Amino acid sequence: MSTKLESSPETDVSASGDTAVVRPRPTWWVKLIAFAACLLTLWHIGASFLWIAPYSALREIPTQEVLAGYMLPMFGQSWSVFAPEPINGDYHFNVRAVIEKDGEQVETGWVSATDVELSMIRYNLFPPRAGIQSSEVASGQMNAYNKLNADQQAVVGLDFAEDDGEEWMVRSFEKLEGDNPSTEAYMVEEHLSTAYATQVAYAIWGADAVVKVQYRVSRQNVVPYEDRNDPSAQRPDPTFSTTGWRLPIEEEGQSRENFADTFRTQFERIQP
Repeated sequence: MSTKLESSPETDVSASGDTAVVRPRPTWWVKLIAFAACLLTLWHIGASFLWIAPYSALREIPTQEVLAGYMLPMFGQSWSVFAPEPINGDYHFNVRAVIEKDGEQVETGWVSATDVELSMIRYNLFPPRAGIQSSEVASGQMNAYNKLNADQQAVVGLDFAEDDGEEWMVRSFEKLEGDNPSTEAYMVEEHLSTAYATQVAYAIWGADAVVKVQYRVSRQNVVPYEDRNDPSAQRPDPTFSTTGWRLPIEEEGQSRENFADTFRTQFERIQP
């Protein structure tokens, strides 16, 4: 009497009678997910390479706007920590405001938004992205400010605390130089800096109290490399971009509540 062995879709019987497991083929949706994951990985590696590498025509294949939209703010990075031009200075972003208090307008003291944010990442194994926002805003503003001439910088130092403040600043630039790419680039950073200063002021003093804001950006170089072993070496004095008072600015889609929950909590935590 013989015994007949039947095989199932997941098993196979060899000539010697041994049973081997045959794994089922992946379904179509598993293949689709794996294919999509491969494409996403290839895109991320390619985008990171284009973003980090020196500028070339290849960067325009996805267009600069598409590339920047993907890389910032989560994946932004650069080789600036390495030679030949490593980062050699610190940027600081300071904010103050005029607020309504007991029926009067009171000018507050300066608050370092950078110190508040850096305290989020210091000694933190899992530092949040929120810990470097003010430094990036400050870097962009000062780099654009330094490309202006002395007359244009004097315009930036004026108070534009009226409803058409930015338009007034643009008209003032046009009277000096006409159509100047440097002033156009500066206005982008000016708007971003004012919007950021607004959120900081709202978080600390309250949105209902803030009448106008002012921000101050500074940069201080580190001790020169050749003097690194000199115990008496001092850091150079900081340089500043001088700006005047501005009306608060908020962008569509911003959440002042979410910003305040994060920033004010940390601000109060580091107060003496």
